[in-house]
Amino acid sequence: MPVPVTLELVAYWAFASAFVITALLGVPGVPLLARLRLGQTVRSDGPATHLAKTGTPTMGGLLFVPVIAAVTLAFGGSGPFVAFALTVTVGHAFLGLADDFLKVALKRPLGLRARYKLPAQMILAVVLGWGAAFHLGLGTAVEIPFLGTSVELGAFYIPLVIILVLGTTNAVNLTDGADGLAAGAVLASTAAYGLVAWTRGLEAMGVFAFAVGGACLGFLVHNHHPARVLMGDTGSLALGGALAALAVLTRTELWLIIIGGLYVVEALSVIIQVTYFRLTRRRVFRMSPLHHHFEVSGWPETRVVFAFWVVSLLAAAVGLWGLVVR
Repeated sequence: MPVPVTLELVAYWAFASAFVITALLGVPGVPLLARLRLGQTVRSDGPATHLAKTGTPTMGGLLFVPVIAAVTLAFGGSGPFVAFALTVTVGHAFLGLADDFLKVALKRPLGLRARYKLPAQMILAVVLGWGAAFHLGLGTAVEIPFLGTSVELGAFYIPLVIILVLGTTNAVNLTDGADGLAAGAVLASTAAYGLVAWTRGLEAMGVFAFAVGGACLGFLVHNHHPARVLMGDTGSLALGGALAALAVLTRTELWLIIIGGLYVVEALSVIIQVTYFRLTRRRVFRMSPLHHHFEVSGWPETRVVFAFWVVSLLAAAVGLWGLVVR
């Protein structure tokens, strides 16, 4: 007797497939990246313990971004929601790849300059915002977390999406500073978004979210401490783009501040540090982003990563409670 195909089963297979394929791809992929001498250059002003990571293969996003796309198309179809989500995710992966290639292969420390990167990110954000509001007919109203009300933004909606995309991609990029930290945190965030998508009848976005989560878990097989491969900007910008796309396409734009609370804290720690130092020539934290502050304070890297995973999980749980349970 055939097993009936349910939405839950589809989500399970999307997650499991992304996990297994990414984990298996890493077996030949990590040594290949090493042979290509695509090794990470560790900044000298970072935590001293990170100097041992010099030469660790990077551009690991190449191992899981194609998997995310393939699994999403296989289980979620090729409808417009999937098209916009993958456009933003893969588009940011290409930007990150260009940045990594310039820094690692061509030895240009600054990588892809902001004057090229930011306009490209803004174009992707406009495509996402316009597509959601007008092509998909989702409108320009934004839900206010925990209040049960929405605010109509009209012409201000696209600028909000631009801020959301730029903020999320760069915040996830900042979070990717310790072995397994970003992959584990995004796993928690996308799990929450997968459940939110299902409850809102957005099955394709649920598949996409679980595909991203499964790929993150598969990448952790090779990225946990001590990492044998780093995701680089290729991976971190793509994951940030995926989270921003999920927030916009599930109409939970401002809820991303809750679900992705860890990335907000990481980004704020950098903003506070830079602003305070420019005003006073003194520092608030020993080092920023915040996870480096704890490392420099004497916490082992594994302890920092575990603690930050817990924070990400709690933030996702609070957001999920507010959106689904409450």
